[in-house]
Amino acid sequence: MLRSVNRELTVTFPVFMDDGSLRVFTGYRVQHNLARGPTKGGIRYHPQVSLSEIRALAMWMTWKCALVNIPYGGAKGGVQCDPRTMSDKELERLTRRYTTEIAILLGPESDIPAPDVYTNARIMGWIMDTYSMHKGYSVPGVVTGKPLSIGGSVGRADATGRGCVYVIAAAAQHLGLQLDGATVAVQGFGNAGTAAATILAAHGCTIVAVSDSRGGIFNPRGLDVAALLRHKQATGMVTGFPASEAIASEQALEVPCDILIPAALEQQITERNAPRLQTKLIAEAANGPTTPGADKILEDRGIFVLPDILANAGGVVVSYFEWVQNLQSLSWKEPQVHAQLQEIMEHSFHAVRAMAERERVSMRMAAQMLAIQRVAQATLDRGVYP
Repeated sequence: MLRSVNRELTVTFPVFMDDGSLRVFTGYRVQHNLARGPTKGGIRYHPQVSLSEIRALAMWMTWKCALVNIPYGGAKGGVQCDPRTMSDKELERLTRRYTTEIAILLGPESDIPAPDVYTNARIMGWIMDTYSMHKGYSVPGVVTGKPLSIGGSVGRADATGRGCVYVIAAAAQHLGLQLDGATVAVQGFGNAGTAAATILAAHGCTIVAVSDSRGGIFNPRGLDVAALLRHKQATGMVTGFPASEAIASEQALEVPCDILIPAALEQQITERNAPRLQTKLIAEAANGPTTPGADKILEDRGIFVLPDILANAGGVVVSYFEWVQNLQSLSWKEPQVHAQLQEIMEHSFHAVRAMAERERVSMRMAAQMLAIQRVAQATLDRGVYP
């Protein structure tokens, strides 16, 4: 039952482009498992979106939600398009039509989307408005990651990076690694990478390397993260930052550091470069950055890995908080969001570590075991209908 996807919907729909032409797009929404509650998962806009990818990501969300013990199953959605070549009006028309096509699955009690690759708060606002227009009244709880003005939650923007820092801090304490003064390398300076780097720098860490899709920079004495953020905003890249040495993007993985945060794409740590990594702790802020072959090498080398479904779960946790606030018509303060997030992330780390020690397996295997166990138990407890 857990191997199977519960529901999948493929839609094709027309959209008028700004030049008056009509283009037909293909989109998907997949619900993997509903045993623990309504399904939760992002929507991505990307030229390479496929049904097989969305299926895999929906299952990934099932395990992630179960691991941090929030009452959701996993879902994912996407549209085959290149948003970088589309105007705001074209994206809005595409979003509203796609929402209409998949609306039969959506709802605050059934399926709640969120931002993902090349989607953002503005697009979530269009989804919420379109769904609400169909219902005839506002339904803020149908989507998370919305603008604050229409029911979004404070603390959502940096939730993935902040949650990653909370599990890094718990792991560092377990390993006897002092955060104050620890060196950190970040591959991928997007939402999760920038948040993690900023928060770790505030904890006294020294950020020695950072990279994005265009290249990387390195300074063993440390980079000024606040100044680097301003440079990135001004130039669109991290390269060219003063007082730094230019390196290739993938080299950020191999610089000497205490903590390595892969926050870019899948399959970045492979059998080829895993033997060259010079770190004590890896926190996977990205989804699937480590290949199975590399995993074995890292385990043999004694490098402690915080797996993706644990390390980057902060985003879905704060999405859950947003949904709860919407259902109750409440608004939490930022300290409350941070405190609740920290409690869940730390508790999840300790639960995974206890499983790893008890079963004598890696942290990744322990995380999968714990998540699957919870979904399996919910499935057994619900039974089979009819």
